[in-house]
Amino acid sequence: MQYDQTVITPKGLAVHIRNGVASDGSAVLENFDLTHAETDYLLSYPDENHFDAEQESRYLEKKATSPNEIELIAFVDGKVAGTAGIDAIGAQYKVAHRAEFGVSILKEYWGLGIGRALMEACIHCAKTAGYAQLELDVVAENARAISMYQTAGFVEYGRNPKGFRSRNAGFQELISMRLEL
Repeated sequence: MQYDQTVITPKGLAVHIRNGVASDGSAVLENFDLTHAETDYLLSYPDENHFDAEQESRYLEKKATSPNEIELIAFVDGKVAGTAGIDAIGAQYKVAHRAEFGVSILKEYWGLGIGRALMEACIHCAKTAGYAQLELDVVAENARAISMYQTAGFVEYGRNPKGFRSRNAGFQELISMRLEL
């Protein structure tokens, strides 16, 4: 799936958002390692990532040619500030209308509207791909993210008290949210 847009955030920051391509592999991998080290709200830790730059490049190329999945990259002044993506829940008819969404932003760019811009781009891409529902899980303590999702229309549909097991905080409750498209 293809996407290419420059947006100005409410804070006045110019953010170029586009789908990842093979040549972005090293920069996206570096961003992954940094973002996953900066917060305990993401699915994995940097040492659990087993992709190298070549594998990341192949992954990005696969997403770029997919008709219904995408990995987006947010650039600020040419630097990768964050990533987001949508992935199909499954190809079976009963779930083919659903996609999952995830986003991560470098800590130095938190609070500048980049996460919201990436979320809005993912919502647009999910609609374009023909999905009827976009889903996510968020750590219950991540109030800023929850507020952002609610503002976009996501609603809570469940909780998992032991959804994540953190190396630092023990079990973390996950909130499942969905957006009807």
